[in-house]
Amino acid sequence: MTSDSPMPSPPFPSPDNAALRVVVGNALTSVRDGEASVEDAILHAAVHAWYEGHIQGEDECPGCDFRGGLPKNANRS
Repeated sequence: MTSDSPMPSPPFPSPDNAALRVVVGNALTSVRDGEASVEDAILHAAVHAWYEGHIQGEDECPGCDFRGGLPKNANRS
């Protein structure tokens, strides 16, 4: 994916999401300080980034069951 490609709909936070930057920064710091392994830091960051993306999606589309390019209840395969 190139930097000018559109990002997927939430639950993926946008690249400029402030909370995402904090999550990534905390993961890097925890590895540098020896508080977490790289694997643990990645897992922690992934879980929290997914959650932040979910929140962003709810903010952008309150009440939506599905936030993507397909109509609700469409076949996604």
